Amino acid sequence: MSDRSGIFAGEDPFAIARAWLAEAEKAEPNDPNAIALATVDETGLPNSRMVLLKEIEDSAFVFYTNYESAKAQELDQAAKAAFVMHWKSLRRQIRVRGSITREDGPQADEYYRSRSLKSRLGAWASKQSQPLESRGALMAEVAKVTAAKGPNPPRPPFWGGYRLTPVEIEFWADGAFRLHDRFRWRRKEGTAEWEILRLNP
Repeated sequence: MSDRSGIFAGEDPFAIARAWLAEAEKAEPNDPNAIALATVDETGLPNSRMVLLKEIEDSAFVFYTNYESAKAQELDQAAKAAFVMHWKSLRRQIRVRGSITREDGPQADEYYRSRSLKSRLGAWASKQSQPLESRGALMAEVAKVTAAKGPNPPRPPFWGGYRLTPVEIEFWADGAFRLHDRFRWRRKEGTAEWEILRLNP
């Protein structure tokens, strides 16, 4: 498209997303890889929460969580999700929608091992999204897990990754007088050719 230049230029939306994230890492004070992840429950009621995006692959986006959490149950049930990545410092955002699959193999093991020991033990201790009696009860569980699992705990069987393979990606940048720039990349399935359109703000 003739006017898709500058920060929107390129034929690979994942490369554009990685470039925007790299810029945000220099400008955002906290968690430049934070995304607002949207799911729906079994009744179709939407849900959203902030999670950390851990990898932008060549064809997908990857994040990690407890498989027994509310978000994981909704991801597994619907097998679809959406997220928005917004950077106030850059006045840009990326919106993504697509299909969901688990990343439950060596890649998840490797990422788990890269986390701090306290985070690895915390993954074992937290029954994510379940009722909690008190902060003290949680810390007692952390102490119990620390004693049981030692300094090199394996990845919990109930903890791993999800891969969102998009059918739609929208790149948005702030424009003067609220005349923002928006480009939508859309395809019918995860391996199809992209259709790229400029959208009205």
